[in-house]
Amino acid sequence: MPLYLGCPAWGVKGWIGGFLPAKTRQADLLAAYSRRLNTVEGNTTFYALPSPEQTERWRAATPQGFRFCLKFPQIISHRKRLADCEAETAMFVDRLRILGDRCGPAFLQLPPTFTRTHLPALRGYLDRLPSDLLFVVEPRHADFFDQAEGERALDDLLRQRGIARGVFDTTALFAIADGVTADVREAQQRKPRFASRATRTAGHAFVRFVGQPRVADNLPWVEAWAQRVGAWLAAGDDVYFFTHLPDDTDAPDLARLVHARVSERFTLPSFGGVEPPPPTQPTLL
Repeated sequence: MPLYLGCPAWGVKGWIGGFLPAKTRQADLLAAYSRRLNTVEGNTTFYALPSPEQTERWRAATPQGFRFCLKFPQIISHRKRLADCEAETAMFVDRLRILGDRCGPAFLQLPPTFTRTHLPALRGYLDRLPSDLLFVVEPRHADFFDQAEGERALDDLLRQRGIARGVFDTTALFAIADGVTADVREAQQRKPRFASRATRTAGHAFVRFVGQPRVADNLPWVEAWAQRVGAWLAAGDDVYFFTHLPDDTDAPDLARLVHARVSERFTLPSFGGVEPPPPTQPTLL
């Protein structure tokens, strides 16, 4: 029942000299990241799969207990829409196998146009996936946020197969009304806007939280999530929680805040990140 806490990527150069040690080389970013946080989203696999050799290097660079959560390639989810993609799926599953014990839940993000009428395609596709790996499905259409037949049908489908419903919580992002920066405006244009969900359909939870630029401003939403996460951990579930920001430079600080609030409710190992420097003392010079 561990808490896996991470960010959308491991290679943010703005972290060097802060979250990551100064002078960290590009080739060492993953190794440095994986010794501070214990999971990461593999969004790059949405666009292209790494070679088997590169996947093995990812595994070798990380310590035991670390988890990659790779995203299903877009050719499967968005272009072929889960049909006639056996070869592409086999290649993706091969990369998951190479990761071995570093493999966390792989997440399938459905296209925004994937509605309740397409659930038979999803059902058939999920039934062909290996039963020994963990998966997540993240819906993006209003049919699955209607608290009615469409949402119930999806949740039941996932629950029957032990697949987690992925939560992409953008409520904090869209709560910004004044002083909207270019980064925030772009994020609001790209991200979906639906009511947040805390639906549990498997023994692993998968939450992607998009916060406001100032980390401290996210406290009300973080408090609510910390209460849920603490309860899930207490029930014996694994929880994967990822912190996003319009500019991910401060995403590790948001992860630190989540860790601190969950720790008030459930005993966790200490946060793995570099502690912030102590405040400087005033001087007369």
